[in-house]
Amino acid sequence: MWPDRRLIDLFRTEFPIVQAPMAGVQDADIMIGAATGGALPSLPCAMISPEKAREQVKIVRQRVATPVNFNFFCHEAEDADPRSEAVWRKRLAPYYREHGLDPEALIPFANRAPFDAAMCELVEELKPEVVSFHFGLPDQALLKRVKAAGCLVISSATIVREAIWLEQHGADAIIAQGAEAGGHRGMFLTDDIGEQPGTFALVPQVVDAVKVPVIAAGGIADGRGIAAAFALGASGVQIGTAYLRCPESRVIAPARVALAEARDDATVITNVMTGRPARGVANRVIRELGPISPDAPAFPHSATALGPLKVAAEKLGKVDFTNLWAGQALRLGREMPAAELTRAMAASALARLSQMAG
Repeated sequence: MWPDRRLIDLFRTEFPIVQAPMAGVQDADIMIGAATGGALPSLPCAMISPEKAREQVKIVRQRVATPVNFNFFCHEAEDADPRSEAVWRKRLAPYYREHGLDPEALIPFANRAPFDAAMCELVEELKPEVVSFHFGLPDQALLKRVKAAGCLVISSATIVREAIWLEQHGADAIIAQGAEAGGHRGMFLTDDIGEQPGTFALVPQVVDAVKVPVIAAGGIADGRGIAAAFALGASGVQIGTAYLRCPESRVIAPARVALAEARDDATVITNVMTGRPARGVANRVIRELGPISPDAPAFPHSATALGPLKVAAEKLGKVDFTNLWAGQALRLGREMPAAELTRAMAASALARLSQMAG
């Protein structure tokens, strides 16, 4: 039925669909829904503790007998630069005063930690079937331990050169992340946002450049997109934005409204929210300070000073300082349970592929 079954056979899932890890707006519930629908569920681990990850995967394992994917960031951690922080706090000071906050108050650092020995021990303990990375791969010593635990390894490439590097360094499959994709760009061999290719251009070039299965990501939110990805040579797809409006997602009420009302041109790539390029719906701070600001501190420190503003605005029902990560296919999203959505997308894709074959 599927023209390429390599990803299904590799992951042992019903469908060649990966539910994208969406840090901050999902937990075990959406994983269970996606898995019940036949997709590979993903747990975003970059913003949670090993204890929280252990708790979440236990919930999933109790509800569904399915492979799971643990997702980690593997960026080079940078200490906060006092000079950069001071400039950023000065830029944000008017917003602080507007919300009755002290611009000089001490703030806990934003928690977006790279994959480390503690998380590697968690992987060795829980043995997820798949471990995915963003921003490249961890150092070889940690990667060897992940593979020794029996886990398949996948990671995101935003250009062909990154895909080749990932294959050479041990990736079992590669996510070709087109510029349309929501959330952080997985860039690690380039920092030029302007040169990021779209999914339609990237996927076939990655397919031609590597031997491992390729997972298309970016602008895919229904069966048409899945069928198109297979027509381009992909072995599967990764989908995140389409799941944002599912009842199982943890998107807060005012953000749900913003996502539902967003137009096709509502998303931008910005560094304002975290210090690293990511695609999301433009909110007030992105529009007024960005979307790309030279004053934004390095990842993830830009998010630190935005934290109190996010909390204050959300209490007023506003998302002026809230990450609204989403891809360009946002308007194709539907409000339906994750399992139902997954099966509907898969059925539509198979119907399209059958038509194309005929």
